[in-house]
Amino acid sequence: MQYLKKTSILVNGIPLPLDADETEAIEAARRILRGVRLLSKDTVLSVYRRSVDARRKDNVFFVYTVKAEGVFDSAVLEKYKAKLSVLDEEMPHPVYGSEAMEGRPLVVGSGPAGLFAALLLAEHGYRPILIERGGSVSERKAATAAFRESRVLDTETNIQFGAGGAGTFSDGKLVTRIRDPLSAYVLRTFVANGAPKEILTLAKPHIGTDILGQVVESMLSRIAALGGEVLYHTRLDNIRFSQNRAIAAITSRGELPLGALILATGHSARDTYEMLLSHPFSIEPKAFSVGMRIEHRQEDIDKALYGAFAGHPALGHAEYALSHNTKERGVYTFCMCPGGEVVAAASEEGGVCVNGMSRHARDGKNANSAVLCSVFREDYGDTPQRAIAMQRKIERAAFSAGGGDYSAPIVTVGDFLNGRCETEPTRVLPTYMGGKGVALASPNSYLPSFVTDGIKGALGAFARRIQGFDCADAVLTGAETRSSSPVRILRGEDRRALGMENIYPAGEGAGYAGGITSAAIDGLRTALALMAKYKKCD
Repeated sequence: MQYLKKTSILVNGIPLPLDADETEAIEAARRILRGVRLLSKDTVLSVYRRSVDARRKDNVFFVYTVKAEGVFDSAVLEKYKAKLSVLDEEMPHPVYGSEAMEGRPLVVGSGPAGLFAALLLAEHGYRPILIERGGSVSERKAATAAFRESRVLDTETNIQFGAGGAGTFSDGKLVTRIRDPLSAYVLRTFVANGAPKEILTLAKPHIGTDILGQVVESMLSRIAALGGEVLYHTRLDNIRFSQNRAIAAITSRGELPLGALILATGHSARDTYEMLLSHPFSIEPKAFSVGMRIEHRQEDIDKALYGAFAGHPALGHAEYALSHNTKERGVYTFCMCPGGEVVAAASEEGGVCVNGMSRHARDGKNANSAVLCSVFREDYGDTPQRAIAMQRKIERAAFSAGGGDYSAPIVTVGDFLNGRCETEPTRVLPTYMGGKGVALASPNSYLPSFVTDGIKGALGAFARRIQGFDCADAVLTGAETRSSSPVRILRGEDRRALGMENIYPAGEGAGYAGGITSAAIDGLRTALALMAKYKKCD
């Protein structure tokens, strides 16, 4: 018999009714392993993942994956690979380089990429300096509350900028489509810093905006406790070079010397992009998406997806992810927030953009998600500057359409599909700025026609999958423009910016991630690449 070393395998696809508990899943896995003669007295079993199967509304159930730790026959695993698989997880294992840095590593941006990069560097003795243009979590909460009440925007501390990045105010959804062995490490790090343990086993984990801020603060405190430094209200304004090596960051608080630079600025740092374009970075435009947020009553979504099982205490609220391809481009839903609200996500004066968020309890009346249409490079002129200009143009047009006071333009789905804009919301009430900061306006006044046409066609397709998705009283709020970066800072396999000796672009803002988990992983792998080149700081 060929044996693997002690390892972990997954027993996949165990269906159980909603009222079952984890012990029943473990016993079912035990029977499966016993049946193929892979169970020994030393095997340790635990629930690894739980998902919902709601393909048939008359039979909604859970599907469990159970982890088994032990020594297993590789030939048997191969024979039963449809049911059993080797667990592919990884811990970050740095290999330290031999080159000395001429200063401490500087990480720009405290979103997921910068946060995880700085934490890993700190844990391994590299004493990073993490700079963030916005304020702390408490300052961000105060700034967003003031914006909602007074309509006076703080362009440095807001939903886009500040501790934890844009993700801090977007529900903390941790679902990712990438299959990276570091995913579990990211989840465990969040739990170690105060996130609910349930995120380790849920197929669609989320933390909740009300909890995520505390988790971010814990991680930032740990960076400082390990010898790192966190500087708020410190915007990167320029970089001082010696040939192709960055030697100092010119910031809003003065000049900071550096040994290496991780650029994890996030997708909304347009002024930073403009600064980088003045230096010999290789930056290319890329496709992105724009659209609106759609709101339904959450109870309608629950009934449409769960049928008679809607409201079952074990289920929670229903979620969806939909896509539709026109002949020319894709339309899809993104960042679905059960029981959430649409939030004001502007970071520039005279522009309106929206996002979605939920608290951990997801106890709001409405469900919302972005409905986005693809924008290709040829749509805006195929340069980084024109990509940014297109996003900005849409946001400024949405600002005007909403009345010029940061109110958001809204339209009911019924009016939108019938080319009108006259019906005030009734049953589904908009949540942007508490419903008091909205104004009726046609999406055609701020979105390109190919976007509105694409979304119109997609709503009917989505309704064939979720009954009532195109109901007349659902509400569309615009504009959603910040789902991803419009540019990519090119880097090599060593993760250094092309032509740069010690600069490492990372995360969503650099064009290499899409969401909290993938950005965190990109930050981790970027930190590992930096450590592979440089020695620890003295």
